[in-house]
Amino acid sequence: MNSWLPILVMLVVAIGFAFVSLGVTYLISPKRATPEKLAPYECGIFPEVEPSQRFPVKFYMVAMLYIVFDIEIIFLFAWATRFNDLGWYGIAAISIFTFFVLETLYYVWKKGVLDWNIPRRERYFKQDLQQEVS
Repeated sequence: MNSWLPILVMLVVAIGFAFVSLGVTYLISPKRATPEKLAPYECGIFPEVEPSQRFPVKFYMVAMLYIVFDIEIIFLFAWATRFNDLGWYGIAAISIFTFFVLETLYYVWKKGVLDWNIPRRERYFKQDLQQEVS
């Protein structure tokens, strides 16, 4: 039990710090909205005109997928460095992990998240033709 005591103390300190920070912020923060709070703020400059176009959602989806698969590579590298020590347990664990990552790739591929040139894809022409006939 003595070996778990520092972990328990650190957990209590972390939770206490979070609650104390939230409480102090609530007590000393202004309660009324001011014009400064309601004004748009971007890099300290008020926008003079609206942007001509917005980034498509697919841009953010591809960025998030890049992060997911980049993190997978980090896990695979860590597993590869300890390959001999982990044995069959490590192979089973990384196989399950890789299966779920590949399943995610298959899902986003089927949903069309990775398709940037949708009009050129034959599978979309078939769907459009079926909708026009209906």
